Amino acid sequence: MMTRHYEFWPKRLGTSLPVPKSTVHHNLEVTTARYPDKTAIIYYGTEISYKQLSNEVNRLAGFLQKNLGVSKGDRVALYMQNSPQYIISFYAILRVDAVVVPVNPMNVKDEVAFYLTDCGAKIAIAGQELIEHIHPSLGKTPLEQIIVATYADYAQQGLDYSIPDVVVKKRVVFDSPHMIEWEEALALGSIPNPSEAKSEDLCCLPYTSGTTGKPKGCMHTHKTMQSNIFGASLWSQHSPSAVSLAILPFFHVTGLQHLMNTPIYTGGTIIVMTRWDRDTAGKLIERYSCTHWICIATMLVDFLANPNLSDYNLKSLKSISGGGAALPKAVGEKLYQLTGIEYGEGYGLSETIAQTHMNPRDRPKIQCMGVPQFDVDARIIDPNTMIELGPNEEGEVILNGPQVFKGYWNRSEDTANAFIQLDGKTFFRTGDIAFYDEEGYFFMVDRVKRMINASGFKVWPAEVESLLYKHPAVKHACVIGVPDPRRGETVKAFIVLNEKCKENTTEEEIITWSKKQMAAYKYPRVVQFLDKLPTSGSGKILWRKLQEVQEQKQR
Repeated sequence: MMTRHYEFWPKRLGTSLPVPKSTVHHNLEVTTARYPDKTAIIYYGTEISYKQLSNEVNRLAGFLQKNLGVSKGDRVALYMQNSPQYIISFYAILRVDAVVVPVNPMNVKDEVAFYLTDCGAKIAIAGQELIEHIHPSLGKTPLEQIIVATYADYAQQGLDYSIPDVVVKKRVVFDSPHMIEWEEALALGSIPNPSEAKSEDLCCLPYTSGTTGKPKGCMHTHKTMQSNIFGASLWSQHSPSAVSLAILPFFHVTGLQHLMNTPIYTGGTIIVMTRWDRDTAGKLIERYSCTHWICIATMLVDFLANPNLSDYNLKSLKSISGGGAALPKAVGEKLYQLTGIEYGEGYGLSETIAQTHMNPRDRPKIQCMGVPQFDVDARIIDPNTMIELGPNEEGEVILNGPQVFKGYWNRSEDTANAFIQLDGKTFFRTGDIAFYDEEGYFFMVDRVKRMINASGFKVWPAEVESLLYKHPAVKHACVIGVPDPRRGETVKAFIVLNEKCKENTTEEEIITWSKKQMAAYKYPRVVQFLDKLPTSGSGKILWRKLQEVQEQKQR
């Protein structure tokens, strides 16, 4: 296990961190006992105390268990945007010893149906604006009941800053025996049985994508989640006085762990935003004296480009950090000049329920993954020979640590292929190419797996290609990532059309069609028609050749 980074480890912290055997839901119970009247959530003018939060968690948990029959180990889909209901739902599902399946609210009908079928969820909790995408799954997947949440129920109107349309929209009544109103569920006041969950029990199943393009559920226990909750709280100096601006989506492991679970563990306050708006963010930081802000690079670029930025007092901020894509050096310098804060980048995956690497707050490096976290053994190997490499040698990152997942849901072969043995330890193969310097800081180079990083979201070309093939005009499709000044990378599709459709199909029509078939971050922003795609002797499409040609054009 490498220790060269210990020289630059925060002086106040030990390098090892025992993981508690308590459950994630127990964190809320402890905090509520300590600070019942303290504000847990602020949502567009509405303040919710820890006592109220805990009360609503228990009432929803009682309904799930006593009225819908949810029991230990059952998977419950959580398909919603950032809101108080998301937080309540997450902890209510854990309260009845069930498993949370976070579903990206940007996913549409067929994508949602896949998740429900794959995880076997009979119950879902969804935002009302997403019902059109999940309702068709009733009767076609294991899904039987949907609890419907309306964000406007927890928000105030007429504020002096912008409120997203989805939050303003009033409650819609759905006439279906399979749809239950959020307020109706809580009003019954059912009391759940005492929790029987243990540290090693499965509790969260975030989905990622593999090289085949098929999403895979990452099995996380209370213990794997707790390791990063406790680690994040110490590394980022969270305390009961911390106020976090929560704009990264909670369905994503970074938002889930750093912006929801960590503040609840420490007793901090969460300022929840459903949609990104740079002016609203500035006002909220000033109004509530936010201390912690985790964001992606594209968000920070937009924030710093705001001509109204000087109108906001940002002096309360103590920590600004993020990951997903490297922050441009010029942007990091501008942030430091404005706030005196150095942006702290980190690295993690769905398989590690957020961070495995983070930059020390008092000694960060720009465009750097950071150093391995508490008890993380991170190494670089040659991906072909599996031989361990040394400083400044590029190879695949492999990880051993308490936050590493237990495997992929119902995918034993994929699970077996994801791990290797080295020096008597089991390591997870990340598929990411990196190196570490003489001081033990890791730097990303490339990816073994074929993945596009669009605004911090992982887009797997094979998945996009499979959806494109549903278009009747598409004969062949190949998807690559291309540089984008705002998103970091964006999706480009090379398409060969069926002969009979060539005269009646345009590139713009393919893009418009794609918007309706897949999540907003996935659909190709650029489409180029070709007469043929490069192929190998066996007929396999050579995507790397298209990538190389594209890169040559941009030089």
